[in-house]
Amino acid sequence: MFAKAFKVKSNTTMKGSDRRKLRADISAAFPQLTAENLSELMPSKEELNAVKVYAHKGDSVTIYVRNRNPIMFELERNLYPTVYTLWSYPDILPAFTTWPPVLEKLSGGADLMLPGVVVPSSGLPEVQRRSLCTVTLVGNRAPVAVGVANMSTGEMLASGMKGKGVGVLHTYRDQLWAFGEKSCPPAIGPLLPDPAWTSDGEGQETSQHSLPEAQALEAGMGSFHLSEGDRAAPQEAEGSPEHSEAAEEQGEETQDTVSSQRTPQEAMDSLLSQCFLHAVKYKVKKADLPLLTSSFLCNHLFSCCPEGQQVDIKKSSYKKLSKFLQSMQQRGILQVKELSKGVESIVGIDWKHPEVQSFVAPSTVPAAPVAAGNMDGGGEPPYQPPEITPLYGISSRMIPLFQESGHRKGDLLSHSDVRSVIIAYVKTNELVDPVNKNLVRVNPVLCDCLLEKAEQHDIPLLKWDDLLTRCLERMQHSHQTMFPGREPVIRKGNVEPIDISLAQRGSNKKVTMIKNLEPYGLDPPSVANLLQQRVQASATYTALPGSKDRVQVQIQGNQVWQVGKLLLEDFKIPRKYVNGLDLAPKPGKKK
Repeated sequence: MFAKAFKVKSNTTMKGSDRRKLRADISAAFPQLTAENLSELMPSKEELNAVKVYAHKGDSVTIYVRNRNPIMFELERNLYPTVYTLWSYPDILPAFTTWPPVLEKLSGGADLMLPGVVVPSSGLPEVQRRSLCTVTLVGNRAPVAVGVANMSTGEMLASGMKGKGVGVLHTYRDQLWAFGEKSCPPAIGPLLPDPAWTSDGEGQETSQHSLPEAQALEAGMGSFHLSEGDRAAPQEAEGSPEHSEAAEEQGEETQDTVSSQRTPQEAMDSLLSQCFLHAVKYKVKKADLPLLTSSFLCNHLFSCCPEGQQVDIKKSSYKKLSKFLQSMQQRGILQVKELSKGVESIVGIDWKHPEVQSFVAPSTVPAAPVAAGNMDGGGEPPYQPPEITPLYGISSRMIPLFQESGHRKGDLLSHSDVRSVIIAYVKTNELVDPVNKNLVRVNPVLCDCLLEKAEQHDIPLLKWDDLLTRCLERMQHSHQTMFPGREPVIRKGNVEPIDISLAQRGSNKKVTMIKNLEPYGLDPPSVANLLQQRVQASATYTALPGSKDRVQVQIQGNQVWQVGKLLLEDFKIPRKYVNGLDLAPKPGKKK
């Protein structure tokens, strides 16, 4: 996050009430810190500043600075300690150990990959996915990075120590570290035996690193000019040359493993194949066939994705589900046919195929799908609606208005971020009308960005609301969809609401049509089944005309009221994302 220079937005001295609130927040976030530790971290007589900055990717971050040293930073209402704080309190967070050469990659903005983690004899620290943790170097307990675990400890071990282990936010030698006094990490000896501790022939413990060697390692980090000897283990322990040779081989092996990481496309192909075989072998039954390919994807394949990972076919080499299924058909695992025009279904599966029979499900429990299979309360976690956040991209026309805040073309901002940038721009350029504070004077930049050609000579002032509305209208609309337990997905345009409509069929009979369920993680076949049970009417689902991956649900009669109740009360979908609720029959009238 701080690998590149950030732009300072404001720097203010914190008042007593703000200091007390920050102290309470730190105490709640890091209960290991005692009252005495907090008094040392935030002395009452020393000045404390809140510095608001924009990182190079546009993230808004608040840095809390004491005596010119950053002690904490806040991102999206979460507090993170800096390396300066961690050097004083190294044990407040679980730590993963890596080799010194890896630090250079971390400082450059890379995340910590699991092949580079040194596993101690006592085992990895116990962490949960998205929990805070630190990174230390072999022989020194002083943290050199802080980040968020991308997997739980169990998932790391189950993956064979492959993949991304820690998403790094801040490191020693990055721009946030350089914002302080630029001191080097202290030499802190291990609390417990190091991973390299072994027993010699006489039962005496010998270590690969003595404390003086750890200090020498730390001193070498200060300049960080790595020689070939630095890339191996530190200098030999006295009387134990075999330990140095073993560490050198392990260091070289780790580097080879890191360099031989699969490309993202290869990793997605592997994940897609794993989830496909898992679904075919354990989820799909013979009675389910024929099965719509879209239902297979939503209802079966996605539910087999390991926790913390997400299948995205567009990021694979196949790009489309139909091409992937054609590949599986060529290998003889299944058979796909177009039973109706433009709608493909899986009509046969060879469960005796060698690839299917030899597949063994991972030991980790797959994440519960946020849509399929868990809507009927069958012992699985209940459905949880996604969190949808509108985002606004900076267009070429709007660049002059946003470049002062450090943003570039294409950056995505939330509504509150756009509002903050506009307010900051107006105040920095002193554009508030002195007579009426509710009006803003239009300068040349605002004129070019927000006014049409016919308006440029007629509108000298704009209301605050009109200023923000015009700004949002001229930005590129996108939205972020985030399901619990899954990575957020960003798509262009506004999210399509769930559409409920009525249609007339033969003999003047009405049917209720429901479409656009998929963006909300709802599985159309499961919704149709639930509605059929509730209203005791025939319900079907068919491919949405003009779309290959969307399905619409059709149920007999005017069932808008029941559909609305299911979506709003059971699935907790916000009302603004559901259209057509006004079509429900009026009270007292026949449905």
